[in-house]
Parts: sequence; C-alpha cells; structure tokens
Amino acid sequence: MTRTTTAGTTDGGGRAVPQRLLAAATRLFADQGYDRTSVQEIVEAAGVTKGALYHYFGSKDDLLHEVYARVLRLQQERLDAMAGSDAPIERRLRDAAADVVVTTIENLDDTKIFFRSMHHLAPEKDKQVRAERRRYHERFRALVEEGQRTGVFSTATPADLVVDYHFGSVHHLGSWYRPDGPLSPQQVAEHLADLLMRALRP
Repeated sequence: MTRTTTAGTTDGGGRAVPQRLLAAATRLFADQGYDRTSVQEIVEAAGVTKGALYHYFGSKDDLLHEVYARVLRLQQERLDAMAGSDAPIERRLRDAAADVVVTTIENLDDTKIFFRSMHHLAPEKDKQVRAERRRYHERFRALVEEGQRTGVFSTATPADLVVDYHFGSVHHLGSWYRPDGPLSPQQVAEHLADLLMRALRP
C-alpha cells in the first residue's frame, strides 16, 4: 500500500509529491507500458529523487497498484453513497450504473493500464485488488437483488449475470471510447444505464 506522511508535503512546484509521481507513472505506463518503464524514468519525469519515490511507494509495483486503487476507492465511495440513499431502487441502480461508466471514462488511462498490466502485481497486491473489486461488484449486485426481491425488477435473469453484463461493457470502454468521439462520457453512461434498466424491466 502507499506509504504517506503529511498530505501537504509538496515538491518545489507546489504539487504534492505522491500525486506528481502517480501522474508521471500513469503517463509513462500508458505511453510505453508498465514493464518497459523504469523507476529512473518515473522519477525524472516527476522531477523528484528515487529517495522521494521510495518514501511514498515501496516499489514500482506499489505505483501500479495505486494507479488503479485510487479509481476503485472513488467508485466505491460513490457507490456506497448512492446505494445507501433513500431514493427508489430504480434510481439508485440507474445512478450507480451510470456513475461507474463516467468515472471509468474520466480515468480511462488508469483503468487501461491496470487491466493491461495487472499480471505484474505481486500475489498479495493482486489478491487485495481482486477483493476490493469483488466488494464493489457485490454492493452493485445487492441493488439488483433488492429490486428483484421487492418485485421492481424482473427475476428472469440471475443478478450475477446482470452484473457481469453491465461490467463487461464497462471493462471494454478502453478499447473503443475516444474523447473526441461523438458521445460524451455522460451520454455513454446514460445509454449503458438505459440498456441495463431495460434488461431488468418486469
């Protein structure tokens, strides 16, 4: 996991050093691949020393883990808030379905890097990330199951398959979505959320 001291620690440019390192690593991993990027290249791009990197991150492996973990933390926090609201189940699920699309597109480099390079993670970190992703999917599935249990959603399709259907679409966004394309992140999110809700219509 990331090792931090005070959140306000900054480099000469006023930007927090961990964020500077993550930005440099993300750019390099996206451009040339995780395995072809050296620690030296990362610290040079970030304008810091190797000592600074190892103060915050134990290894290049830790940087890869954090690239994706920060997106997953954001998505989990947002899902927990939506799932725990007092809104009708249809609204909660639709909002959650759209949100994971928008947050994935807004962090597309991070998610593309991770799925492309996940096999480089040490076994302990790989296990941790899989557990965190499982927690997210289980919370999402619980919304589907709540709607099915209360008769709002059709039970014709098992909740697990419904979740796999939606997240299969989300995981493929990196292969086709382009920022200069005809659809905005929100428009893509609305279309995919609508498809999910139609699949659950009684």
